[in-house]
Amino acid sequence: MRCPCTPATVRRWRAPLLLPAALAAACAPTKGGPGAEDSGPAAFSYPDAGAMPPLRGPGGPARSFTEAELFQPCAALAGGENDFLHHNLVVPYRGHLVMPWSPEFSTGGLTFFDMSDPCAPVKDGEGWDQLMRESHALGFLHLPEGDPQAGDYAVTTGALGIQIWNITDVSNPYVLHYLQLPGVLYPDAYARVVLSVSWQHPWLYVAGADNGVYIVDTSDLAAPALVTQLPVAGVRAGGVFVMGDLMLVTPAEGTESALFDVGTPDQPQPIPGGRFSSMDADGQIWESYHGNLVGDMALYARKEGAGGLMVMDVSDPTQPRYFADLPTSGNGGYVFYDEGFAFIGNSDTSHVLDMRDPTNITIVGEGQLPGDLDTLTPYGNVAVMSVDEEAEDGVASAVMAWTLEPDTAPPEVLRIRPVDGATGISPAVRVGVGLNEFVEPSSVFAGSIRLWHADGRAVDGWGSGQEAIATFTPKEPLEAGVTYTVEVVAGGLRDLDGNALASTVTSQFTVAGAR
Repeated sequence: MRCPCTPATVRRWRAPLLLPAALAAACAPTKGGPGAEDSGPAAFSYPDAGAMPPLRGPGGPARSFTEAELFQPCAALAGGENDFLHHNLVVPYRGHLVMPWSPEFSTGGLTFFDMSDPCAPVKDGEGWDQLMRESHALGFLHLPEGDPQAGDYAVTTGALGIQIWNITDVSNPYVLHYLQLPGVLYPDAYARVVLSVSWQHPWLYVAGADNGVYIVDTSDLAAPALVTQLPVAGVRAGGVFVMGDLMLVTPAEGTESALFDVGTPDQPQPIPGGRFSSMDADGQIWESYHGNLVGDMALYARKEGAGGLMVMDVSDPTQPRYFADLPTSGNGGYVFYDEGFAFIGNSDTSHVLDMRDPTNITIVGEGQLPGDLDTLTPYGNVAVMSVDEEAEDGVASAVMAWTLEPDTAPPEVLRIRPVDGATGISPAVRVGVGLNEFVEPSSVFAGSIRLWHADGRAVDGWGSGQEAIATFTPKEPLEAGVTYTVEVVAGGLRDLDGNALASTVTSQFTVAGAR
């Protein structure tokens, strides 16, 4: 069988852009699957679905609450001595809550908390860097023993670009590399800055406001390289969300979003009909401050006229349409999602919204924290309120319970991309799995998400996770004309509370060309 990574193939993909070094490496066919020859290198085989690296922290909150304790701050989360009290989201990684703390004018760090008792958080590690900038998203990667770059890594935004952090030792996280990106200006709040990231190792997508989207090759984590820059006319790129072959770019203080086909990762193609505006049930268009992508839902924090939520259905990227909304008080900041509930900071308050019935979204509760309360992030049965300026009494992030009991529900698969039955797929495609809650990123690996060749061979790849999206990236280009089966394996992907996917989910897609 012809190797799919022949020099001719590589040349075809590289013109006019560069293929990451990890994918451009020479490849040899593996043997051992059904119908395969019994000579040559040993076939790759998948590890057990539960063979994720061990947690380094205790996982999610293990405490129950009373009704009287709900929506009341019970603890503060603080960064290091250089904390300017400009906080944003929090995220899970290997059993810790990870909190970035940095203002938009740079200087900040990452702190790792033990949240087993969320009202008595314990700081287990912390790192600081002068060039870190306010981070609205963090991507994570675990590379196992035997990999030349084995360890744990995070990507944050930097003053004039992006930073790759080595977080292998939580007691000493540090910046491995700072990559300055062209056209970024400092100080500048919105027009020419980096605002968020989406990591599908070895591809990193960076939302750069009026500079569009930067695409970075992270094959060499110590020397990432800019591959191309994508203009997104009419959209000040505030959020970038990549799920498999689909990229959503949402605005920073705007109304219009854009969808792209990123099956060939360094050559994004606008999807016909994929430009759309966030709107309410009456079709009135409203500006949002930031967005998110959860399964087939594009979520927006409404900025003007009232705070609250707007949701667009992007299940057909050629025809995005209104799905749901609920105006509330305030001025929307950021929005997150957890098992049917939306979490929004509205500047003067924060809200948890029950959207399990999208025709009747209701307010579950409200949280208060002095300052510009733009962010409310779910974390098991608690949520973290964060203000990005005007914090009082030294408190920029506070923990509050939003539901009574620790989470025991397993994560659910909402969407796999490429979609089931898709044809004409790029051989450089990555598999994206959209979940109904934050994934534990270290549970995303070749074992929890598997990709099978039609002849039964296992495809080796990298796993990376960010918020509610898990990604599997094949280490070699896929074969033309072959139908591949995606298997998201029961017991593999886990949420931050350690709950594992209950049932295996499969789908298939066919690569473009003839065998």
